[in-house]
Amino acid sequence: MSTTTVTPVEAVRLVDPYPYYARLVATRPFAHDSALGAWVAADAAAVRAVLGSGALRVRPVAEPVPAGIVGTPAGEVFGDLVRMTDGAVTARLKAVVSEALVGCDTARAGELAARFTREVLARGGEVSYEELMFAVPARVVAALSGLTDGADVEAARAIGDFVGCIPAGATPEQQRAAATAAARLRELLGPGLDRAADGLLGELVRAADRAGWEELGPLLSNAVGFLSQTYDATAGLVGNTLVALARGASVPEGPEGTAALVREVVRYDAPIQNTRRFAAEPFTHGGLTVEAGEQVLVVLAAANRDPAVNPDPHALTPGRVNPTVFTFGASAHRCPGAQLAGALAAAVVTELRTAGLSTSATPAYRPLANARIPLL
Repeated sequence: MSTTTVTPVEAVRLVDPYPYYARLVATRPFAHDSALGAWVAADAAAVRAVLGSGALRVRPVAEPVPAGIVGTPAGEVFGDLVRMTDGAVTARLKAVVSEALVGCDTARAGELAARFTREVLARGGEVSYEELMFAVPARVVAALSGLTDGADVEAARAIGDFVGCIPAGATPEQQRAAATAAARLRELLGPGLDRAADGLLGELVRAADRAGWEELGPLLSNAVGFLSQTYDATAGLVGNTLVALARGASVPEGPEGTAALVREVVRYDAPIQNTRRFAAEPFTHGGLTVEAGEQVLVVLAAANRDPAVNPDPHALTPGRVNPTVFTFGASAHRCPGAQLAGALAAAVVTELRTAGLSTSATPAYRPLANARIPLL
C-alpha cells in the first residue's frame, strides 16, 4: 500500500502510517507544511522542544475556548480543563489534578473494567467492540467517581456527547449536544465533591485541600475532565492492542503479558498521534522560527519511533526497557492519566483474550485528526 499522504493529519487514518512518519523524522524533523498551514515537529528533539516551550500554548491566544461553545456549560467546563489552558493558576490546579490521579486505585479500575467487559460479553450475539472501547472505560472512571446504579452508564453516554465539541470541525449540533452533556455531567458529579467522598473525587478534594485550592467550579470541570481524557485515548489503546494481537504480536497469555503489550502499544501504535501548539510569541528550533500566531502540529507518534531515542523503534517489543514515549505528552501538559489508561485497556483486552475473541488485522480507522481508533 502506498504511504504517500498530503499531510501528517491524513496519516492518522492509514493502515500503516509509520513509513511516512519515519521519512518525516529522517528528512523533515521540524519544518513548515504549506498544505497544512502549520509547522510540523516530528523527531524527538523537536517534539520535546515544542512541548517544553513557554512560548507555545495549547489553545490559540485569541480563542481559549472554541467559539461555538462560549457561554455554554460545555464552554465553562472546557475553559477550566487543565489540559486546555496555560498559566500560573492552571499550573496550581494541574498539580492538584495530577495528585488525585496518582492516588487513583488502578487495581480497582482494572477489576471494574474486567467486570463490565464480562457483562457486555455475557449478552451474547455480535461483540460490541464500540461499547468495549469507549463505554466500558468511561463507566469505570464514572464508577471510581462515585456514580453507580445506572448513573455510570448515563455518564459514559454523556461524555461521548461532550467530547464531540472539542475538534475544530465540531458542528453546531455537536456543540449543542456537548452543552447539554456538560450540564448533566456537572449535576451527576457535583455531589461527589463532598469532602467525605471516597474514590477519585475524594482524592481530588483532598489534594485541593492540601494545596489550599478553594474554588469548587474548576474542580468540578476537571472531574468531567477525568472522563473526557479517558474517552478517545483509551478507546484507541484498546483497539490498537487488539489489532497488534491480530497481526501476530507474541505475548504470554494472562494479565501480565497483556499489560506488557499495552505499554508497548502506547509507543508503537499511539492512540493519540498528534497534538497542536499555538505560538503566543516567537519560538525557535533548529535555526527555524515559528512566529507569534502560527501553530505547530506535534507528531507524537513519529517521535515515539525516532531511532535517536528508541533503539529498533519499528519493532513491537513488549517489555521494552525504559522506552521514550511521547503519547501522553511531556512537560507541563503531560497527561497524568497514563497509568489509569493502561490499566483499563489491559483489563478489557485480557478479558477478550480469555474469551478467545479476536478482530481484524487490517481495519479501517475513524476519520479523526489526531486519535488513531480502529473501526472494529
